[in-house]
Amino acid sequence: MALEKIITQIEENNIEFVRFEFGDMYGIARSKLVPSRHFREKVNGINMPLLHLAMDPQGNLVKGTPFEDDTGYADGIWMSDLNTFRVIPWSPNTAEILVEPTFKGNPVSAFPRYIARKQLEKLQELGISLLSAHEHEFYVVHRDTKKPLYDDISLRSTLRNNTDPDLVEDLLTNLYKIGINVEMFDTEYGPGQMEITYKPDLGIRAADNAHVFKATVKEICHRRGYTATFMSKPLADHSGSSGHFCHSLWDINGKHGLLYDPKKNNSMGLSKLGQHWMAGILAHAPAISILMAPTVNCLKRYKPFICSPCNATWGIDNRTCALRLKVNGERGTYIENRMGASGCNPYLSMAAVIAAGVDGIKRELPLPDAIIGNAYDKCAKSDAAILPDSVRDGVKAFMEDDVIRETFGEDFQKCFVTIKMHEIHAEEEAKKNGEEKMFFDYI
Repeated sequence: MALEKIITQIEENNIEFVRFEFGDMYGIARSKLVPSRHFREKVNGINMPLLHLAMDPQGNLVKGTPFEDDTGYADGIWMSDLNTFRVIPWSPNTAEILVEPTFKGNPVSAFPRYIARKQLEKLQELGISLLSAHEHEFYVVHRDTKKPLYDDISLRSTLRNNTDPDLVEDLLTNLYKIGINVEMFDTEYGPGQMEITYKPDLGIRAADNAHVFKATVKEICHRRGYTATFMSKPLADHSGSSGHFCHSLWDINGKHGLLYDPKKNNSMGLSKLGQHWMAGILAHAPAISILMAPTVNCLKRYKPFICSPCNATWGIDNRTCALRLKVNGERGTYIENRMGASGCNPYLSMAAVIAAGVDGIKRELPLPDAIIGNAYDKCAKSDAAILPDSVRDGVKAFMEDDVIRETFGEDFQKCFVTIKMHEIHAEEEAKKNGEEKMFFDYI
């Protein structure tokens, strides 16, 4: 979008304030609010500390990352992406724009959105574009009492769908107005648990949509006296919240789907390209698990028999596998990566899948046989790798995978692993409700 077109939008919509916003390492929305009269100046660079990339969800500084002592706690110059400008419908006379940090004139290579963009560029070099969307489940509780919006389990009950119809209408209406093309809403398997899905988009816009979606849901719920949490396992005895990454491969112009090939001599109609792509994701599944389910709480979803994966398997329309293939012709065939947790950073989730899939394409990795039946029963019997279910094991798998580790870069490794070790120590030292205090309100 051209700058002058944005200026015109600001004037026509009587915009008085603009949020300059980004997602930190956890994907938490952070921003500065700037009067619109200063927009033309700040859009060319706004100062904010790089320390935001070295903080836990509560804003506590984590020692040992490249962004504190190495930089002298310096500011970065955060540059606006003009294509991300959106008017905020529920906040009078306010708009937002997403920013990325630079330091001494260079991009900050550890920044999650930058990493995702670079992976998309590598995919484009192969003549491929990515159409994708995240599916985030979340819990809604009363802010003062922390009691769930409803206290029973009644999956997709029409009555539970309408526990607070004004809240649902507020969410669906404002999401659409801010540019999230909502497709469906329903209640999920836990008390107060919901899911809202929306249409996929091409390239980085899809991850931006996920960022805006989560921030919007949290803000709308907060305004109505609730807390929405994307913490992946907020209630130990109830269903976890997933963040499935649904995606398909298309030609560079996004016109023709590349996953489906009806001429292939197999029952699934999956193209050779699609087979190599899926094989790459499965080959690197242990390493990317910590990027798709990145907190000490997220990985507690990786258990058998609770609709989350436990091993690096795939199947056709099989919810027990890590990759669920949905076959519906050229335009409707897609992959549901079920490894993602709701507490994931959508930029890291996207980047991880691309890095793994591209490696599969380049090396022409063969796709293992599909799982028919229950993948959980095959956890102990299959040759498929078991997914890490702890941060220590997830970090170990990440560091031992040369392809994934090198893709994300040294600065990211140092920052991300240091923050993960901080999480582990915080969990070990917490006497009670440590995870809830760290994640519930913030993620």
